[in-house]
Amino acid sequence: MGDHREKDDGALLRAVAAGDQAALADLYDRHAGWLHARLARRCADPEVVREVLQDTFVTVWRSASGHRGAEAGGWLWTIAARRLVDTRRAQERTARVASGPEAAAAVPSAEDRVLAGLEYGDVGTALDRISPELREVLRATVVDGLTTREAARLLGIPEGTVKSRARRARTELRAALAQLNPSPLGGPA
Repeated sequence: MGDHREKDDGALLRAVAAGDQAALADLYDRHAGWLHARLARRCADPEVVREVLQDTFVTVWRSASGHRGAEAGGWLWTIAARRLVDTRRAQERTARVASGPEAAAAVPSAEDRVLAGLEYGDVGTALDRISPELREVLRATVVDGLTTREAARLLGIPEGTVKSRARRARTELRAALAQLNPSPLGGPA
């Protein structure tokens, strides 16, 4: 135990995995501010933001031994974003049950429709057609909402590589989508 402020995230996470509560506190101090700000941009309810932030660090405490790599930012955001989605879904289920059976057929949220499209629709099919290294950059920057720097840390590649792969990924994704759904806009009317 002791002062961990000079340690990198990987060292802090290893200490957390060994049961070091002071390391968890240092990790919280290092990352809670930006996580809170990013969650607050996606959710207007401050109570939900606080709950998701707390759940994120409870998850870190329980699963720190599973983290690989030196930087924790991308991993923390992935946990927080998933917790936020889970919390929203639970709230929607509770609201539907409270509203009665007529609400059971409620329209899915915009976020749920986008995520379903990414998984099951044409976008998901097109994503499967691009190379894995391009797909992981798109998932990190678009789906998880990471900055170029955070994505670079998460993926263990330079920021310039993230940018170039993101450009290539968008080009390949557009081409794959065009093959799935040829557009009449480019052809004769």
